[in-house]
Amino acid sequence: MLLQPSKLLLAVSMTGLLWMTPAGMFGQGAQEKKYKDDAEFQLYDSILKDTNPKTKLDKLQQWQSKYPSTDFSKERKQLFLTTYVALNQPKQVVESAKQLLADDPKDFNALYYTMLVSQSLAPTDPSVIDDGEKASKALLANLDTPPAGASADQWAKLRPAIEALSHQTLAVISIQKKNWDGAEQECTSALKVNPNNSTCDYMMYQAELNKKNNSVAIFYLARAAAYDGEGALTPQGRQAAQAEAQKIYTLYHGKADGFTELMATAKTTPAPPDGYHIPSKGELAKAAYEKESANEEKFKAEHPDWALWKSIKETLAGSGGADYFNSMKDTKVPTLKCTVVKIEPALKPKTLLVAMQDGPPGENPTADATLKFEAPLPGKVEPGTELTFEGVPQSYTASPLMVVFNVDKEDLHGWTGKNAPAAPVHRPAPKKKG
Repeated sequence: MLLQPSKLLLAVSMTGLLWMTPAGMFGQGAQEKKYKDDAEFQLYDSILKDTNPKTKLDKLQQWQSKYPSTDFSKERKQLFLTTYVALNQPKQVVESAKQLLADDPKDFNALYYTMLVSQSLAPTDPSVIDDGEKASKALLANLDTPPAGASADQWAKLRPAIEALSHQTLAVISIQKKNWDGAEQECTSALKVNPNNSTCDYMMYQAELNKKNNSVAIFYLARAAAYDGEGALTPQGRQAAQAEAQKIYTLYHGKADGFTELMATAKTTPAPPDGYHIPSKGELAKAAYEKESANEEKFKAEHPDWALWKSIKETLAGSGGADYFNSMKDTKVPTLKCTVVKIEPALKPKTLLVAMQDGPPGENPTADATLKFEAPLPGKVEPGTELTFEGVPQSYTASPLMVVFNVDKEDLHGWTGKNAPAAPVHRPAPKKKG
């Protein structure tokens, strides 16, 4: 998985999340809790003042060893929890939280850190999945009630973060279970609370991709790669996501065009618009084929002579060209159009070298057909003259293509050559009489 949830230490910076009310250092507390002796008081006092989590843990373990039974059991469990959080020891956090939840299933700190830790551990330690799911659902079920020790104003500020993190955790768990619908639903809920959450964007990509919603999946991956504000991935994470996004986009779309525009849109748009669609390479190929077919039909209707020769030429050039020619040999073909390249001889020719037309004639046509006549044609025409004819194929060569047609004089159209007029007859002048 490209994304990893925040370290536990980051959670400590969320000032106000921990509402602990340890017993007064110089009194016995509101509920008349009592120390076993002065040594317990001194040890507890030193723990509360210690800012080094390593030495604090040592002291907590001493307290637990020397005083296994104490009126301050809950406070000690809370201190173990927060110390393991500070030491970034997630498995110990879960175990400490379980002890608190055994006494109070609604203990906010225990639920919160169980929820948070399960994000980190779930991908590699499935044993925390059930605990994380229960804790997240419990937090969501009690959103309307501020935790003990928190004012309504404090909770109003912190509630959105707790709500989003709880849905995010449930999304992580859903992905581990391959519950793609659940992951989509939880990420959607988290993004409603905070649209700028690249962790959820990436998980939405995973869920939508597995649901075969490819266009939406690619958009959310691009969002995770492009967004760089609060809630974004690290620069290294964004770079990796962008490489992945470009690869997936190109594989799906068949080419990279449009990717830059997608990244620009995703950077400023939290979710794809309704009906968002990136055409796949298969869809593009189908559209191109349909367009080509439509153009081909239009071409055939508007230029039947060009279309006929194009079909003949392409077939003769293929692997089955010889069989195709044998099927058409000695059968007069419908009208074809050509351009004169050369006539033989230069006057009253019996052979025309022509460039067959399957489109508008070019400037320097190459002869690919020979028209043969039994009787010479009258006069001559210039190269470039356009003609039409109906002829009978007699032979061909495939490379370079040359088809020989026998053509009757009356089946040639457009020939403008004429025989030279007869020379005038010079008669002698009559003799004068006389």
